Formats: sequence, structure tokens, C-alpha cells
Amino acid sequence: MLEIKNLSKKYRGSNKKAIDNVNITIEDGDIYGFIGPNGAGKSTTIKCVVGILDFTDGEIIFDGESIKDNPINSKQKMAYVPDNPDLYEHLSGIGYLNFICDIYGVGNEKNELIHKYSGLFNIEKDLANPIKSYSHGMKQKIALIAAFIHKPKLLILDEPFVGLDPKATHDLKEILKELCQDGTMIFFSSHVLEIVEKFCNKIAIIKDGRIVASGKTEDVKGSGSLEDTFMDLFDEK
Repeated sequence: MLEIKNLSKKYRGSNKKAIDNVNITIEDGDIYGFIGPNGAGKSTTIKCVVGILDFTDGEIIFDGESIKDNPINSKQKMAYVPDNPDLYEHLSGIGYLNFICDIYGVGNEKNELIHKYSGLFNIEKDLANPIKSYSHGMKQKIALIAAFIHKPKLLILDEPFVGLDPKATHDLKEILKELCQDGTMIFFSSHVLEIVEKFCNKIAIIKDGRIVASGKTEDVKGSGSLEDTFMDLFDEK
């Protein structure tokens, strides 16, 4: 379980909280969508969870441990793909994936997993090439494979479908469903409301740093579409 409790973050030199009293609970097998406009606090929340940013108030408990008290142990059990991943582009694709496997202690099954995911994303033939020669979509695929390969308990994705073609988008959704069935918690932000509505069993909507709606997808969207609910919330004065 991931528990984000009363989380607030204020950047130095600012009187305004970037996120204010955010509460989210994600359980094993959840595919949890996190939506809101640009600047609402999605990426700030995510970066607090993965340990990139410190936070002003509140706590984050992952797998029964505080990420502040046990940051290394927590990070070993999670994977994070930002909206614009930084990769070691001088490495080949296979070199980078082997490097990630070594960091996380992936053993004898690493070759099988690399073959599986690179085959699903149709980039196996490109793994010998340097990452700097890859298109944006191929770099995104390498970053995703690197996240999947050590079987994290928590997978956090910031705009994971950006740059992916329709086939890769479909393949990614199938992989995420498989991980979910194996107990992985998936927490991802996206501006593609249709994907969030159809794919996520739970949703949180953030506005001006505060959660304005959260819960099961069918409860949040009510009788209309998620887009209708979203626009109603953000049309309010």
C-alpha cells in the first residue's frame, strides 16, 4: 500500500503551497489515475513520492515504511518514469538495460525479461544501437522497459503515453494490466482523459494543489463521462 497523508509542499521563496494537504491511498493491484491541468501539482506530488523533492508537511508511507526514514529501501521497490526521461544516451539500449538490472540486482531472468519487453515494444533489433540515435518514442520504450524489468511493487508514470504510437500505447496498457494482476500498484498522471476513464479503477483530480475529487472511477465520474466531470470542476468559479 502507498499512503500519501496530508502532504504539502512549499517551494523556497514562495508563500503559496504547490500542493496542499494531499491525501491518496493506493493498494495492491490498483491502476490509479492522477489528473489535473498544467501546474496543478501532479508532478510535484509524484516527485515527493519518489524522493526527488522533500516535502513541507505530511508523510508518505510505502509498504509500511516512511519514505523519509527508509528512502533507499523504498526506492528499491518502486520504479519511476518521468514525462521526459533522462537516459545515458552514450550507452546502447542493451547496455542501459543491463546497467539497470545490475543496480536492482536482477538475476538470471534478466535476459528473458529484456527479450520479453523489447519484443513486445518491437525494439529488440535496435538494442545494440546507441540510445542517442533513438527517436523520442523509442527512448520512452527503453525507459519503460527499465522500469518494468525489476518487477517493482509500485510503478509511477508521469504522462507515459506521450510519444507512443497507437500500437505501443495498446502494448503498454496490456503490460500494465499484467503487472497489475501480479500485484503491482500503478500510479500515473495523464492528460488523456479517455485512457484514464477506461483504464483506471481509481482516480484523483487535483486543482490548485488540492485534491478536489478522488475514489473509484465510476464514483468520480458519476453518470456522465470523466471529461464532463473534469470540465465541470474546472469551470467552477
